[in-house]
Amino acid sequence: MTPLTLTDDERWRIALDKDRRFDGHFITGVHSTGIYCRPSCPARPPKRENVRFYASCAEAEAAGLRPCKRCAPNRQSNEEAAVLAAIDEIRHAADGAPTLDELARITGYSPAHFQRLFKRSTGLSPAAYARALRGERAREALSGGASVTEAIYEAGYGAPSRFYDGQRGKLGMAPSAWAHGGHGVTIHWAVVPTTLGEMLVAATDKGVCRLSFAEGPETLAKRFPQAVLVEGGAAFEALLAEVIASVEQPGDFAHIPLDVKGTAFQEACWQALREIPAGETRTYAEIAAAAGNPKAVRAAGSANARNNVAVLIPCHRVVRTGGNIGGYAYGLAIKRELLRREAQSEG
Repeated sequence: MTPLTLTDDERWRIALDKDRRFDGHFITGVHSTGIYCRPSCPARPPKRENVRFYASCAEAEAAGLRPCKRCAPNRQSNEEAAVLAAIDEIRHAADGAPTLDELARITGYSPAHFQRLFKRSTGLSPAAYARALRGERAREALSGGASVTEAIYEAGYGAPSRFYDGQRGKLGMAPSAWAHGGHGVTIHWAVVPTTLGEMLVAATDKGVCRLSFAEGPETLAKRFPQAVLVEGGAAFEALLAEVIASVEQPGDFAHIPLDVKGTAFQEACWQALREIPAGETRTYAEIAAAAGNPKAVRAAGSANARNNVAVLIPCHRVVRTGGNIGGYAYGLAIKRELLRREAQSEG
């Protein structure tokens, strides 16, 4: 399984959301009980101070932990093995993605059942997974310096038009802008004081591409190492003033343009978040339903975690079923204060 680069805060949010798509990518060790679990373990969440994260079962056992009997992290189910076999087949297919019938035949399931199984595990259908993989490979090739045409064919697209059609409305930039880490793109930015702490705001000519707290321009430099980063700017200052006002006095900010990218489902989730009225909250299940896939609750939680534009894509308005406030990338104090301000403004 391809390793993911995740912070401990991201692993903790995944474990709280019990997102089964990350099973196998890391292990949650609970040192107060001496056991280790899958990220999706259905057991009651432990206290954060008792948790350490490990790369593998062997690493967790070396730290003196034993496997959880409930989620059996040291055993692989037949269904998990089938999904991993299909992913391996998709990743190594030489001539286009294998069909659903071919994957079902390889794994020993009926096509309809395997489609449900794969989507439940990954949040995507096999065909959508293959498309996302091709897009990711193309972006990696472009970031490595390949020409756009070379990258498109290296990624497995049959023609350049297939790549452009698949990325339209998702990249937030022309596909050629991905070459050399954002070469040719100008991003204006500022770090400003707010009553919630220092806030980083950055925007392309299309809209806000980053809004975060307690971060500096180095975040942008890592994301777009070859982009032109400009502090301030006349046109940007007007947009910045609107963003600050939306944070200090929450209300209607749908008019503020955004420049974000994600999978089709992530973007649908972000749009659903934008449609939640100020002063109201929704559960992950309600966001998944609004995004068109009621069963993809964990994927909706992942989309929430991947949001790059805090407040303007109001992931702070999502709570867990039962009313638990849930987590927040920038701390629960900021989440609670945003919700308080919005409830007050609508009261």
